[in-house]
Amino acid sequence: MEQYEPDRPTPAVAAAMRRSLSNGRAAMTRRSLLRASAGGALTVGGLAALTGCGIPAAGKSQGGVSADDHSAKEKVINFSNWPEYIDVDDSGKHRPTLDAFTKRTGVQVKYTEDINDNDEFFGKIQPQLAAGQDTGRDLIVLTDWLAARMIRLGYVQKLDASNLPHAFANLSDQFRSPDWDPGRAYSYPWQGISTVIAYNKKALDGVEVKSVSDLLDNPKLKGRVGFLTEMRDSIGMTMLDMGKDPAKFTTDDYDAVIARLQKAVDKGQIRRFTGNDYTSDLTKGDFAACVAWGGDIVQLQADNPDVGYVIPASGYMTSTDNMLIPNKARHKTNAERLIDYYYEPEPAAELAAYINYVSPVAGVKPYLAKIDKSAADNPLILPDQAMQAKSHAFRSLSSKEETAYQQKFAKLTGA
Repeated sequence: MEQYEPDRPTPAVAAAMRRSLSNGRAAMTRRSLLRASAGGALTVGGLAALTGCGIPAAGKSQGGVSADDHSAKEKVINFSNWPEYIDVDDSGKHRPTLDAFTKRTGVQVKYTEDINDNDEFFGKIQPQLAAGQDTGRDLIVLTDWLAARMIRLGYVQKLDASNLPHAFANLSDQFRSPDWDPGRAYSYPWQGISTVIAYNKKALDGVEVKSVSDLLDNPKLKGRVGFLTEMRDSIGMTMLDMGKDPAKFTTDDYDAVIARLQKAVDKGQIRRFTGNDYTSDLTKGDFAACVAWGGDIVQLQADNPDVGYVIPASGYMTSTDNMLIPNKARHKTNAERLIDYYYEPEPAAELAAYINYVSPVAGVKPYLAKIDKSAADNPLILPDQAMQAKSHAFRSLSSKEETAYQQKFAKLTGA
């Protein structure tokens, strides 16, 4: 029988993960046109000196493998990100925030949109990392579950907090200490993702939807309900509805959620499990209601007044795409400077105005309001304290759990 590495999924599980992630939240249709401009180019100040913030001193890298840092002599950063996940000007040729960073620091950013699927990207860089080789990348953006795996395997470097004064001070409390990276020693969020319930008011035709129970149990919605192929979102939202904590659940809890969803599948309540293509079902009214991603809803509402959303009383799921520095990166200090730059409120606001995801930067609201007041007032982009209090994160999984849980979910969804 073929053997598999402990942190590599079986072929069946990998197929399910690829379906989820290539069509899932990380592959959402990103904002393609800048909604507004604050009178032209972004203005950013010099690096402000922060005092009294409790910033720890630089320490020796732990868990990852450093290389000789060439940042001082080589003014460059090799940055890998997802497609259409950064601000772009009207010509599509320039990225205003990166251009402003280069103008200020003299550091050129070689920006590559070569992450289309978490699992696929891991397969691309894992052999080099396992062999102790440089991947050719100084900064990468990965979804939280894969970020957790990279940290567990010792494939990323510990960050030097003395190079991250704005990040340390301005990171939103909501994202400060995930169980897979307590205190953010190895990662900082690029953007957050909220999972909520969306609906088409016309398709509901007066039916009230306030909870996942309404999706699963109301016979008036039979065959017009959608759930996501992203396991952590569909399972997590249902888990909350059942009074269970996604941060502390057991295998018995997980199995109870699978059973509940399976019952809804068997009776035809759930029309289908989808990736990002649920947006078409929702706007057409084929879905009266569904589990959805906040960034999509912001964009859909701009064109369709019938689209709305609900934050269930039981809470909602939140997750992050995260910046990490892989082992042997040649320009670690430069990469840390770029991470810190995106935690200054001006570039953070420019980014949020363009892509409409949850900004992880506290204090960004007045700066975003100058660009787009409606975005600044939208809790799907800047959750207020009440909404933040309802957010829940899916706990990190062991390799064994990852395999077992994905197999069960793949069976449920027919992947």
